[in-house]
Amino acid sequence: MMSNRDKVISIIDRIPDCKMVYVLDMMKSIQGLIVSEPEEVEPDAWDIKMLDEAETINDGTTITLEELAKDLNLDV
Repeated sequence: MMSNRDKVISIIDRIPDCKMVYVLDMMKSIQGLIVSEPEEVEPDAWDIKMLDEAETINDGTTITLEELAKDLNLDV
């Protein structure tokens, strides 16, 4: 059984060289869609302020999904 990579290579092998520019453009576009590891960014002053505010507001309690739905007047 051929892997997806092998299938793609097989198709590419049948494309004439004069049309490869289109394949290259498509592959570059696809490559741009691939999500890599998220970049680590140090928190700035705004981030730290938001974290501090969230910690102040958050008292550690939780509610169930059903309670939240009831509070929002939603039928679940």
